[in-house]
Amino acid sequence: MAITDRDTGARLRLSLAPDGWLAALARRSEAVVIPLGALLAGLAVFGLFLLTQGKSPADFYGLVYKAGFGTWFSWQNTLSRAAPLLLAALCVALPARLGLIVIGGEGAIVIGGVTAGAVAGILAGMPGLLGLLLLALAGGLAGAVWIGAVGALRHWRGVNETIASLLMAYIAIALMNHLVEGPLRDPASLNKPSTPPLADHLRIGDMPGMDVHWGFAAGVVACVLAWVLIERTTWGFAARIAGGNVRAAQVQGLPVGRLIVAFTALGGAFAGLAGMIEVSAVHGAANGSIVAGFGYTGILVAFLARHNPLAIIPVAILLAGFEASSGLVQRRMDLPDATVLVLQGFVFVAILVSETLYGRFRVFAPERWSAT
Repeated sequence: MAITDRDTGARLRLSLAPDGWLAALARRSEAVVIPLGALLAGLAVFGLFLLTQGKSPADFYGLVYKAGFGTWFSWQNTLSRAAPLLLAALCVALPARLGLIVIGGEGAIVIGGVTAGAVAGILAGMPGLLGLLLLALAGGLAGAVWIGAVGALRHWRGVNETIASLLMAYIAIALMNHLVEGPLRDPASLNKPSTPPLADHLRIGDMPGMDVHWGFAAGVVACVLAWVLIERTTWGFAARIAGGNVRAAQVQGLPVGRLIVAFTALGGAFAGLAGMIEVSAVHGAANGSIVAGFGYTGILVAFLARHNPLAIIPVAILLAGFEASSGLVQRRMDLPDATVLVLQGFVFVAILVSETLYGRFRVFAPERWSAT
């Protein structure tokens, strides 16, 4: 029996109609306008919150722009911070195409970082590029196993993936603390327990002419490849079918179980790679600094991007700019460092509320613009 997308026929009719491009534009615009409106609503509500604290929203957002996007130095700082967000968001976006809500990317980042710190000593004798590739493979594989286990539990035991991935994140942090403060600890790290520092040839450098490490480029490439996987391959098509209706996918003979494990593992691999990049490009060793909340911010990035890998790129840069401004906001406006986290919370709530708006506006209905 042939596998068909329930929307394929409608899409074909719209594309053949004289005004089919209008229908397609209306359908795609909904996925842009509603998240953008939710973002603006979240920013507006946070502005009201600032007024209750006696602070000026205009001053706050002016400082955010200045620190995150106002100068070339600010842009470089923002792009460096966006690197782990790109990969962490993919850990949420890929399983989401199957209808899974995986929020434990922080655990995969931590495990990937610890694994990189652990195997760096073994790879110290390897040639530069080969050693770096093997280090990335180790971090990605660790993340794949960690989040892939969540998919396996979901498929074979029916364990809720949201709860399982969140608990796995806490386990990963506890495991990291044990290893870094115990078996993997560098005796020279007195005040801050860390693994031994990485050899110079295992450190990720900056892109030419920029103070931005190559991790950002890796994140962008990963997003593009993820989009190709989802939109241009049979595996991606099968995942979209399973995400829309699991029973229909099973009737069509699609390997739903393997898709669940594969997509969760792939998302975990991206998050594990993010942990490796943080260790190699930023910290130089695995320590408590890799628990920086990138996995949780990645949830917001993925939801704001509607789980579209290409849309993740600008959204991650935007939120990275917000995070880059936290220090300046704290100094200039006498606000806590966690103020930016509060802003992200308002935006996330607005995004969740906006989910109820899809399909409610006739202006976005393809039938309004398609030929009759």
